[in-house]
Amino acid sequence: MPASRRLKRDRCPFTPESHVASAEELALISLSARLLFENGQSTEKVVSALDQLAAALGFRATVFPRWGELTVLINDGSGSRNEILSAVPSGVDMRKVAATIGVIDDVCDGCLDAAAARSALETIARFPPVSITRFAFLAAAGAAALGVIFGATHPFSLLLIAISAGVGACLRRWLATISRNLFVQPLCAALLAGAVGAIAVRLQFSSALRLIAVCPCMILVPGPHLLNGTLDLARARIALGASRIAYAGVIILMICTGLLTGLSFGSVSLPVAAPSYPVSLGYDVIAAGVAVAAYGTFFAMPWRMLPIPVAIGMLAHATRWGMISLVDASVEIGALAACLVVGSIITPIVDRLRLPFAALAFASVVSLIPGVYLFRVAGGLVHLVTRGGKASVDMLLNTIADGTTAILIILAMAIGLILPKMCIEHFHPAQPLRHTRKPDVHERKAL
Repeated sequence: MPASRRLKRDRCPFTPESHVASAEELALISLSARLLFENGQSTEKVVSALDQLAAALGFRATVFPRWGELTVLINDGSGSRNEILSAVPSGVDMRKVAATIGVIDDVCDGCLDAAAARSALETIARFPPVSITRFAFLAAAGAAALGVIFGATHPFSLLLIAISAGVGACLRRWLATISRNLFVQPLCAALLAGAVGAIAVRLQFSSALRLIAVCPCMILVPGPHLLNGTLDLARARIALGASRIAYAGVIILMICTGLLTGLSFGSVSLPVAAPSYPVSLGYDVIAAGVAVAAYGTFFAMPWRMLPIPVAIGMLAHATRWGMISLVDASVEIGALAACLVVGSIITPIVDRLRLPFAALAFASVVSLIPGVYLFRVAGGLVHLVTRGGKASVDMLLNTIADGTTAILIILAMAIGLILPKMCIEHFHPAQPLRHTRKPDVHERKAL
């Protein structure tokens, strides 16, 4: 590859479009776009990364993302042309995103040519998921930790929560090998959790908030898609943002359907109103760290990076605990304060580590997600439809209150995470992937 192609735009006396992109370079652009888009990178970062990669190769490329496809517009010496790629942003894999950004860095530094970079990306695309042992164990630990946060104290209840979540994780992995449907896994895992919860309630193992059924379902909530969708809406990418949020909404609907169906096997329903159980700061913070570690595993985060979101998540939960217990703030204000802290800390870290913001940020605040409220709303709506005119006014009011609380908490979390990110990026724009190396003697002559 001519050395002059590897220079930054501002060093080139010719326009980037003067170079005709080769088939290898076009394939490199397409594969990079698909890997970043499909594995949880925010849309803005996908667009900027591909722009810098194309500039390093000597032409211009503009990415227009939509749900289900990416349109890549190429401007080079042969004119303008576009390529439409099939790509569904339904996955979250931080290891693939970080490795892909690393390859783009190397291309921008002139350490890799297009052919070598494409080969490296093809290897990244074949990265296996985290081991089933780690996946199941952390799912069990994360669900049990959420049980502690929401007031489960009986050791046998925590054990049942862990077993239900661990078996559900194995079920999801097995279903992934036989079906490509995006909604089968959360539906079946929630169905299993609901059935286990119904059995536990019938045998009088637990009744408070039906946590044995609810906690394994909470680890299924698709938080990164909600955050990425909100980011897209904030950046005026209305169609893509709405598609992401709709996808996350359908997953939540499948979780609620599976949970309520599983509970119905034992004629058990979720209580629309339930008491809250205070948890000491020490237990609360430690359990939050375990839950964060579980979500880091779900998003294929390398072990060496896992302490970062764990520490931030523990700090966030300590902030929330202090706001609610010491300042007597509402759960919505507590979530907002915690997420403001996380958003301010996470934004420079994800830029430094080349990780997707939504995945790392959500992993740090997973224990704040109002899953209990969402599931109680679903149960209350089913009860209202079943009872019709015989439903009590208290049932209706409690359902509305739970729904309003869930919406306000989700809104507070979205604002708390996104507002610091947008402010920091506005006043301190992220640095390019890496500065291109200085030109050698031959390159200076070419200039």
